[in-house]
Amino acid sequence: MSIATVPTATDGLGQMSTRVAATYPDRVALVTPTRTLTFAELDQDAGRLASSLADLGVAPGDRIAIFAQNRWEWVVSYHAILRAGAVVIPANVMLTADELTYMLADAGASVLLASAERLAGVAAALRDVASLRHVISFDETELDTLSFTELVAAGSVGFAALDVDPGSLACLAYTSGTTGRPKGAMQSQRSLVLNCALTAAMHGRTETDVVVSPLPCSHVYGNIAINGTLMVGGTVVLLERFDPATVLGLVERHRATLLEGVPAMYAMLLDLPELAAADLTSLRRCTVGGQTIAKSVIEAWEARCGAPLLELWGMTELSGLGTTHALHAPNVHGSIGVSLPGVEVRTVSLEDPTREAGPNEKGELLVRGPIVMLGYHNNPEATRQTIDPAGWLHTGDVATHDGLGHFFVVDRLKDMIVTGGYNIYPAEIERVLIGHPAVALVAVGREPDPVKGEVAHAYVVPAARARTDTTAGTGAEADAEELLAYCRTRLAAYKVPRAVHFVDALPTTSSGKLMRRKLRQGQSSGMPDV
Repeated sequence: MSIATVPTATDGLGQMSTRVAATYPDRVALVTPTRTLTFAELDQDAGRLASSLADLGVAPGDRIAIFAQNRWEWVVSYHAILRAGAVVIPANVMLTADELTYMLADAGASVLLASAERLAGVAAALRDVASLRHVISFDETELDTLSFTELVAAGSVGFAALDVDPGSLACLAYTSGTTGRPKGAMQSQRSLVLNCALTAAMHGRTETDVVVSPLPCSHVYGNIAINGTLMVGGTVVLLERFDPATVLGLVERHRATLLEGVPAMYAMLLDLPELAAADLTSLRRCTVGGQTIAKSVIEAWEARCGAPLLELWGMTELSGLGTTHALHAPNVHGSIGVSLPGVEVRTVSLEDPTREAGPNEKGELLVRGPIVMLGYHNNPEATRQTIDPAGWLHTGDVATHDGLGHFFVVDRLKDMIVTGGYNIYPAEIERVLIGHPAVALVAVGREPDPVKGEVAHAYVVPAARARTDTTAGTGAEADAEELLAYCRTRLAAYKVPRAVHFVDALPTTSSGKLMRRKLRQGQSSGMPDV
């Protein structure tokens, strides 16, 4: 890695594209279905757009949102906004008009960049956002918008990134809002740069890497996958959305050295008939995060591709990762790894948060350090509830540690099921069921029970129905009683699901994470339950 590409303490990501382009101007930075950009082209387009934004009256500190599926325009816009000294708001593509307008109003957004596809469903609602001055469309549209293409063409060449305070606000990233309205996590310039740089170091990313990523640009994991690679001069092959067959094809075609995804993506890849003939020999390591993953899935993927699958863990409130495995250190299966350099991670007792949990004791995972958010925008009470006076971020994740620096996430505290006084963590059941050959995907949710209060129910996508090519064979057939018997030999009696429901698909977020709260809505009535 050239010294010219290493970010300095006073850099923000707005300076990054210019710094890397000076070292690798002709190297391919970004590959998308519609356009491939070199580092020089990415830097030039970002600079031109930043110039046009300034001409529109965008000032340092202004808030600008991006609302679109993965595409090259998204990445250019992100870097242009930061170069102009503005604050970027990455909007989840699954937001409804009401959710989007709430977020824009809460942030005081003055500009929205979006695809015509997304604008079509929210255009009328945008009129109610008083702060919004300009809407810019990535595509041709009959809506009253400015043209992204024309703004890039009209911008001045060589627009230099504005100097930034490392501690200043760079990004307002809104959480999913599973309990009420979403909250805007305020990510600093320092936290974004450090998370990208430290992740790149832990994973051994260099200018020789080609990274395939189906992760959404709007998600912190996707952001780190992209910018942690671009920062060192590597190439990012970006999918618009996840499709297992397309992922395999891109890995082969581009001789990818790194693949990034969430657990469900790897489970779907393993269930794909085309996997048997795929050439994965170029992969040197893969990463997985966003949710807990079963050891059986890790082992199956490593056996097939011959490269380590490095588990990681992070949060929007951390600007990305908090822990991961280092490429050249022991890869402890089932562990989320060790803390990033310069970051403190610990677990505290669930009964007494003033007491640090011992090895193998379940506790809440806490993080402290320069990657922790500045707080929640316009929500000081939620900030006080999340970051204690000593600076520790309370993550809401239940975890253990082995006393040697490795942490193991059990589950989200809010997903815990209390049945007859016993605590059940859905991820424990999911990790068992995914090991059965008849199970392609699985999620566990709670159901009310008049006697035990609540009980666990499992929702299973059978392997045969997860195949995209139905002519490839039927695969193993799932049987509810067999799956329950499988659980009884591997789980304590109180953890065994009360019922198994067979479904065609599981509800997920745009990043592919399971949405357990929507499991009952997605339950299939076309197959027998037990």
